[in-house]
Amino acid sequence: MARMCLMMMIMVAVAINMVASDPIAPCYFIFGDSLVDNGNNNQLNSLARANYFPYGIDFSFGPTGRFSNGKTTVDVITELLGFDDYITPYAAARGEDILRGVNYASAAAGIREETGRQLGGRIAFAGQVANHVNTVSQVVNILGDENQASSYLSKCIYSIGLGSNDYLNNYFMPTFYSTGNQFSPESFSDDLIARYTEQLRILYNNGARKFALIGVGAIGCSPNELAQNSRDGRTCDERINSANRIFNSKLISMVDNFNQNTPDAKFTYINAYGIFQDIVTNPARYGFTVTNAGCCGVGRNNGQITCLPGQAPCLNRNEYVFWDAFHPGEAANVIIGTRSFKREAASDAHPYDIQQLATL
Repeated sequence: MARMCLMMMIMVAVAINMVASDPIAPCYFIFGDSLVDNGNNNQLNSLARANYFPYGIDFSFGPTGRFSNGKTTVDVITELLGFDDYITPYAAARGEDILRGVNYASAAAGIREETGRQLGGRIAFAGQVANHVNTVSQVVNILGDENQASSYLSKCIYSIGLGSNDYLNNYFMPTFYSTGNQFSPESFSDDLIARYTEQLRILYNNGARKFALIGVGAIGCSPNELAQNSRDGRTCDERINSANRIFNSKLISMVDNFNQNTPDAKFTYINAYGIFQDIVTNPARYGFTVTNAGCCGVGRNNGQITCLPGQAPCLNRNEYVFWDAFHPGEAANVIIGTRSFKREAASDAHPYDIQQLATL
């Protein structure tokens, strides 16, 4: 019942926005990793790709490169912002389409350049920002001059969600990386925040003024980590989650610092960790029955090997929090995206939710 009520609320909210003549922000620029990649890795020589069935089994366009059975969180936010179509991946963005925004996200990407290298090609945060600088020069050409472009871009939403792979495919992967020996969790988060800050300054210098920074989720609760490190297959890896919380707390401080020192810009923090914890703590409230295993995958918790090409996924997909070994399914993404857009609890966003950010 609760699930039906929630879905009805979401459908009404989307319908209201779709009727509006214009989105509440003119454009939406997306930076991130596999949680929001919608096709940028499809042409890369990479193991981090999802352009095959059963990925997209519940998505209107089928397999697109999204690491989900259906929508990602940014697809949900795009709908709620009032866009009539999803934001195009950078790999396919052409002409005036870029005025709606661009999705630069790349699976396996991190804040650090080397993160995810064992998986092959990916576009790290610095590369995504460099791609955006290229987009900005195109926006200037389309709109006629830098002043018009700056005015336009200042109203756009910039959502950035990176850091997960810096832990999953770097710090906690000693076979491939030495960072776990070089840094304490505290000093590693400091290094990530310093690099993150540098890229935000580049975005700011290229016209960005409305930033939504998405915190890292509870990676220690993913089916992959449970399969590897949990005795009972249910108890999350607190060593990883603790490191994630340290990073998130510094991300909040960075948001506050930017808000105090860049008065013409607005920054906000989206508490993906807290929203996710609420879902797994109260699964029945949202209609979930399985919180610790992937709907599609191989081995313990369906998490030792991720969803394989042509594999038959579970049939009750809306009852699984996770679609595969690492990624939430559409049902969870709808909740996370909706609460990012309009917070349900005060802790969901600090100091603004995305709807408030768009109207500032």
